[in-house]
Amino acid sequence: MVQEEKKKNQTGNIVYVFIDASNLWQAQKAKGLMFDYEKLKAFLKTKFNASTIQVFYYTAYPADGTRGYDLDGKHRFFTYLKKGLGFTVQKKELKRITIHSDKLGDSVQEKGNMDVEMTIDVIHHMNKYGTAVFFTGDSDFLALVTYLKNRGKKVYIFSSRNNVSQELRTGGDGYFDVLVLEEDIWRRELKHRGGND
Repeated sequence: MVQEEKKKNQTGNIVYVFIDASNLWQAQKAKGLMFDYEKLKAFLKTKFNASTIQVFYYTAYPADGTRGYDLDGKHRFFTYLKKGLGFTVQKKELKRITIHSDKLGDSVQEKGNMDVEMTIDVIHHMNKYGTAVFFTGDSDFLALVTYLKNRGKKVYIFSSRNNVSQELRTGGDGYFDVLVLEEDIWRRELKHRGGND
């Protein structure tokens, strides 16, 4: 018990942030603006009175040759998050799955779910933080949120009203709608390319 209390005191003001990029993309599309991730990190540090903040960013990106535009900008953005802002960027190529239909012929579906990678990191680093902040609306994360709360962690959810499950919205210690966050956290207009491209 004393050991547990000591560990809690060491991690109390340390905040780990886990961003599901595809979920955040939906909010950015709804707002028509992009996040300024430097300002978002500073906002979260102040909001949770964090002595230390570590941000993890999870994303899947299109394979080369699958888009009619250059993907270099996307990879430069990942490098900026990693080297410029100190984020841990977990990324993988979108998996392309051919679906056959007798009526419609063959079509390709892309999948890039990062839930497992995020869950592994959340649990792997659990002894390093006192507060976990999730940018996601997926109800699948409710079990993970409950697991953390049962181990004395504070857990907060950031998502948008049209893109969060009721269970997750009420399952943490607090919920924040990203669409109504301070205006200076948002920067430039979103360039539409469709999907979470």
